[in-house]
Amino acid sequence: MPVILITCSILLLLVLMLFLKFNAFISLTLVSLFLGISFGMPADNLISSIQKGFGDTLGSLTFIVVFGAMLGKIVGESGAALQISNSLNRLFGPKNVVWAVVLTGFIIGIPLFYTAGFVLLIPLVFTIAAVGNFSPVYIGIPMAAALSVTHGFLPPHPGPVALASIFKADLGLTLIYGSIIAVPAIVLAGPFYGRFVKDIKSSGSPAKSNVQPLELPSFGISLFTALFPVLLISIGACLIPFLTKETIVYKLLSFWGNPFIAMLLAVIVATYNLGISRGQSVKEVMDLYNVAISEVALIILIIGAGGAFKQVLIDSKSAEYLAEIFRGSSLSPLVLAWTMAAIIRLALGSATVAALTSAGIILPLIQSSHVSPELTVLSIGAGSLMFSHVNDAGFWIFKEYFNLSIAQTIRSWSIMETIVSVTGLAGVLLLDLILVS
Repeated sequence: MPVILITCSILLLLVLMLFLKFNAFISLTLVSLFLGISFGMPADNLISSIQKGFGDTLGSLTFIVVFGAMLGKIVGESGAALQISNSLNRLFGPKNVVWAVVLTGFIIGIPLFYTAGFVLLIPLVFTIAAVGNFSPVYIGIPMAAALSVTHGFLPPHPGPVALASIFKADLGLTLIYGSIIAVPAIVLAGPFYGRFVKDIKSSGSPAKSNVQPLELPSFGISLFTALFPVLLISIGACLIPFLTKETIVYKLLSFWGNPFIAMLLAVIVATYNLGISRGQSVKEVMDLYNVAISEVALIILIIGAGGAFKQVLIDSKSAEYLAEIFRGSSLSPLVLAWTMAAIIRLALGSATVAALTSAGIILPLIQSSHVSPELTVLSIGAGSLMFSHVNDAGFWIFKEYFNLSIAQTIRSWSIMETIVSVTGLAGVLLLDLILVS
């Protein structure tokens, strides 16, 4: 019976989002109520469960997501991202331009949300394609692969941060493991697969950039500012295990290596490097941050609603029932987590909703096993990127910018996303073998 009710809950989520066109926040909230009522939870307990799940999830990650949105906004609007892309393009030269695009997408994809990074880099893609007489899709696929991987695998992006909160994963280790897995995923889905779509003709045209060359900050400042939080978190994660808790160095690294503090410091550094030092007033920078906050508000609400769904699954005891079923499976919990996320992604389209919904379902199994929570985060993140198609906004963004047919978009974008997803799972399983041995 619990399996049927949970299945009905997911089907209800599909109906609300796909057919009735409800937004994800309202849909997840209604589904949480439906699930709790179906399992006979008293009204007071159900409402308390939803509030607890919402609050617990957002309490540990709202600051990180908001500060991440601020950093991404100023990196994009100041021209720092454009400077990074232009400089890397010159550094690699015409013969290795695809690798320049990959590295650019990876660096810019860390602070910027996927759509913002995509729109920012599209003019560069079409310029490189025209100068080198390449197919724009051949150049665009590596760029999209790099942005997609950072979106699905790496903090401070909302999905990985939310999953890390749910599974109590260390964000520093998640960032390190995710970066390791990201390399083969980007290479296979980007430069390697790009060779197979060279023949796809694109009649799209790039959007115009509003940033003028004379306004760009230096490459060094741009790169340092964009990667500042990654450096702080990574240094802390790498060095802290080798230090004793009583030392000053340990305490300092623990403080500034904390993702919340790292992101706050990154915003302060970016405010000066990319704003005040270049003649902007504090008010102008703060106005830019206000826009960034408004852009990420719905994402935060969706994450909170996903946390509420997770909590109802736990408090209704349905998650325990699922865990008992999964324990009898011969599949690795990491494979089950990836499969659950992939199925929901195929049905719903939204990577964030797929990740959060599958996390709530798979959480009890992970808690009762010895699987790394960091690898669980990455496994679900990889599954949530599986075969993006017509129900995903990313599919249509790629299609319209490159002016492709649906068949061409599936052959290029959808297959690229599938390669990222499958390679991500393979990387997770390989890392799991290495860590266990």
